[in-house]
Amino acid sequence: MKKNKISLYIHIPFCESRCHYCDFCSSVINEKEVQKYTSYLKKEISLYQELLRASEIESIFFGGGTPSSIDEKYISEIMEEIYKFKVFKNPEISLEGNPNSLTYEKLKIYKSLGINRISMGAQSFNEKILKSIGRVHKTKEILEASENIKSLGFKNFNLDLMLALPYQKLEDLEISMAYIKKINPSHISYYSLIIEDGTNIKKLYEKNRRIFPNEDEDRQMYHYVCEKLCQMAYDQYEISNFAKKGFESRHNLSYWKLKNYLGFGLSASSNIGKKRFTNTSFFTDYYQKLDHNKFPISFSEELSKKERISEFAIMGIRLNKGIDLKEFSNRFSIDFKNYYKDEIKKHKDDGLLWVSDDFIGLSKRGRDLSNIVEVDFIK
Repeated sequence: MKKNKISLYIHIPFCESRCHYCDFCSSVINEKEVQKYTSYLKKEISLYQELLRASEIESIFFGGGTPSSIDEKYISEIMEEIYKFKVFKNPEISLEGNPNSLTYEKLKIYKSLGINRISMGAQSFNEKILKSIGRVHKTKEILEASENIKSLGFKNFNLDLMLALPYQKLEDLEISMAYIKKINPSHISYYSLIIEDGTNIKKLYEKNRRIFPNEDEDRQMYHYVCEKLCQMAYDQYEISNFAKKGFESRHNLSYWKLKNYLGFGLSASSNIGKKRFTNTSFFTDYYQKLDHNKFPISFSEELSKKERISEFAIMGIRLNKGIDLKEFSNRFSIDFKNYYKDEIKKHKDDGLLWVSDDFIGLSKRGRDLSNIVEVDFIK
């Protein structure tokens, strides 16, 4: 019997320190807490054994927090639990890490566990900027960790960088491009800073917003990054993601294409069929529910067909390839061009969309104004 494919997300909510822009579910590292959390994480995985036995795992992603900040033995324990189930012949297994904690020794163990994709949070090569956003690493450590990753044979290597950071200028990005050329990772994620309520970066912004790039500068930086990465043979396959040929993130594509994924750990989200659910963000609640053999879910909903259509459109439009019209038709038995007839005409006339026989996507200008298009796809 053919098994359904599924992707797994493992949330490691521990960091050496909290970045100033972070509003994710994370906690400063504590060895006893890490040990306890890992044991409960394994328990949660075992609670889903019926679903996992009926599935084939095609990608695994350790995110956080900072997975590389905890002792590698805990990653090993979690992988051992996952390997009790059927894993795809050639899975993509990613782990997020920071330059200062991605040591040669840790990376060597990750490789032995089957982890084959490292995603390193560099964010910037400017140390004044790094300090302003609460990062604890330096440029030297980015280069050292990159060398370790490559020397151990990790061909699938993502570098996370950010735009619209305090003190950031176009000249900083010129320097970043030189470093990227030197490091030559197979994948780049370049996200613009989002200033969230309750974060230290929000306080800094309110105190001195002049040190932050304005919206026009942010767009100028974004277009510069897109142009330069394209010249370096990176294909922009999503608004903020660029890859050498064959190195697109399979795990992230499962999110953007609304495939089945299951999240474990604090605040982890899942999408199974028509159901979407999210775990609790509190350690005590997480432990308490698992002590009673209950799923640690705090929110759950079943999406209607109409809601799934909107979600498919909104996620798909982020991809440079665009929305796959045949896939949409097969999934929903609806003609996309007819269903969104007025919306397509409006945004095509405004130069925000391009339309072909099989796909509909955002134009270059449309990527700058993607929120306007996405809102109209919600029906």
